[in-house]
Amino acid sequence: MKILFSIFISITFLFASDATIEVIKKIDSLPTLAVEDSSIHDDEAFKLKFFKALIADLNVLSLFNVDRYHIVSEYDSDTVDVRNKDMKYVLKYKIQAQDVGFILEMKIISKGEIVLSKKYKIDDSKKYMFVSHTIAYEINEFMEQPSIEWIKKKVIFSRVVGPKRSEIVIADYTLAYQHIVVKGGFNLFPKWASQEQNGFYYTSLSETKPTLKFVDTRTGDVRNIISSEGMMTCSDVNLDGSKLLLTMAPNSQPDVYIYDVKTQVSKKITDFRGIDVGAQFMGNDKIVFVSNRLGYPNIFIKNMDTDNIEQMVYYGKNNSACTANGEYVIYKARESSNAFSRNTFNLHMISTKTDFIRRLTASGVNEFPRFSKDSDAVLFIKNYKNQSSIGIIRLNHNKNYLFPLKYGKLQAMDW
Repeated sequence: MKILFSIFISITFLFASDATIEVIKKIDSLPTLAVEDSSIHDDEAFKLKFFKALIADLNVLSLFNVDRYHIVSEYDSDTVDVRNKDMKYVLKYKIQAQDVGFILEMKIISKGEIVLSKKYKIDDSKKYMFVSHTIAYEINEFMEQPSIEWIKKKVIFSRVVGPKRSEIVIADYTLAYQHIVVKGGFNLFPKWASQEQNGFYYTSLSETKPTLKFVDTRTGDVRNIISSEGMMTCSDVNLDGSKLLLTMAPNSQPDVYIYDVKTQVSKKITDFRGIDVGAQFMGNDKIVFVSNRLGYPNIFIKNMDTDNIEQMVYYGKNNSACTANGEYVIYKARESSNAFSRNTFNLHMISTKTDFIRRLTASGVNEFPRFSKDSDAVLFIKNYKNQSSIGIIRLNHNKNYLFPLKYGKLQAMDW
């Protein structure tokens, strides 16, 4: 069982107009934005951490040329520091420490006028970064840009910390906040159970056979869902959380199954004497998945009501680890084949309506892509020069950002 599952892991790790069209960078420069800190807080390290978190979020917005200089100013004054007099926008904020948590006020000044103001209260200072993310969200709304609801979502990931030892962690997308929710044993492939993020699934290899488990994050309750000889992973959950796509190998042959959460019944939807894994929902009636039915891993699409299977990618001989949203599919492709050095695996995006392929990354091993629900961004894992990071791609802005993991190696993640 464990040998087969190890083989599966090895294979999957090796293995807008139209959004696939390359984005041309605008010639016009972005508007400038500076940040002024008016915080009333005794912890200087905390103040600096919040400032850096806010600068990172404002950069990820990709709407401004953000000044990184830490300027301290008076909050009550509606004038800006003389060093920022030529800035298009100036964001002023004030953190006031409370017995528990803190209160934050913020305002944006443009041409001497306050154009946006907000106030936030948080009960746990350790979650300060979520206030920063919310500020970025509010600014994006003020600028009348497409929604970035994803910036407020939590990320769940598994990291390998030793031989057959791993942890499952809930974090924000920048990894500034991390909370270990499962530790001890070998637990992999976490997947949110719903868009509300009130629970998640993961695969436990600490049982007599691979077992899919569910954790209720509100109560901490854990229960077994389904087990299978050889292999067991949940690769996707539909929008209302009622159906799961599983990879199981009860007869030593990995195939894709659909599992009904209410009835607890699973149904086999691929049947091939090879490897069918990693399925993702494409609407209510189709899935996209990875298969070696051509003799090498590639991406296929299947209508769940018929036996029709269609090849999606016609370029490359090692394509895997896909994610889907609407008509778009992103997959991992091997870009090199060198027996004496590490190979490069990049992410590519295709559309079901065109033949154009857009490459999204350029170096290292890039894998486990995950679309945001609004298709605005893609989260992925990047391993490069012994550093494991979570990356985010702003598709409509043609920009990538990386947030490194301090220890361990990222195995899989979801948001």
